[in-house]
Amino acid sequence: MKTLLLLLLTLALIHPSALAGANENVLRISGSSTVLPIAQRAAEYFMGLHPNLQLSVSGTGSGEGIKALVENATDIATSSRDLKPKEIERMEGAGIHLERHIVAIDCVVVVVHPDNPVSDLTLKQLKGLYDGQFQNWSDIGGFDKQVVAINRDVSSGTFETWLEMVLQGERYRRDAQMQTSSGGVAYAVSGNKYAIGYIGLGYVTPKVKVVTINGVRPSLSTIRNGQYPLARELYMFTRPDAPEVALKFIDFLTTPAGRRLVEKEGFVSVEATR
Repeated sequence: MKTLLLLLLTLALIHPSALAGANENVLRISGSSTVLPIAQRAAEYFMGLHPNLQLSVSGTGSGEGIKALVENATDIATSSRDLKPKEIERMEGAGIHLERHIVAIDCVVVVVHPDNPVSDLTLKQLKGLYDGQFQNWSDIGGFDKQVVAINRDVSSGTFETWLEMVLQGERYRRDAQMQTSSGGVAYAVSGNKYAIGYIGLGYVTPKVKVVTINGVRPSLSTIRNGQYPLARELYMFTRPDAPEVALKFIDFLTTPAGRRLVEKEGFVSVEATR
């Protein structure tokens, strides 16, 4: 259940009447599980600068965060993808416009179990593993075992990135297992020798093995210089009438202290854009 996957960071006791986000002492952030580590760490630091602030952070998925922002149920929607044309069309029809802020650059990292002998894949091979062309690891030089493909849920911004960059809009294999977070994917892969999955760079642990793509390993340097092929921007969205504290929070991420925080979490920081 999605409620079980909701990771809520409560940094102050919030009275129910305050949850309307009507004042500058309340800040609600929800959305992408990929952006969640950045939002959590920034929230802890930001609360030190604003001790009277009542702040909550949750990882519900990019689509759910954007939906909550449209419904005015959150102040900042975090997302690992940009707005979809259909979302923009619906919002424009309702007279709603969201402000887009780039807060970091991430990459989608392909991971397998540490015992898997496969260490490098081409984008073509990666696509074949996920669209069903390759059913067995031996098809690409691995051991003679059935491929267990771990996928993100369709509301995930990471899934949208994967669909565009790897599957190129085609359907994924029917037997793919679904996980609702990058952490869930990493856990599933770490417990299955025949599994393959994709996660945000900040979720890499020693319990999974990172696979290079076209011979390029994901890192801060290969993301910055454009060598790694699965890089993407990470976003925070706000409404035009966003509380000033929400904009201050986003601006903080582009300060020297904020950028150090972003990179400590394994992402590439960005400079201020406004």
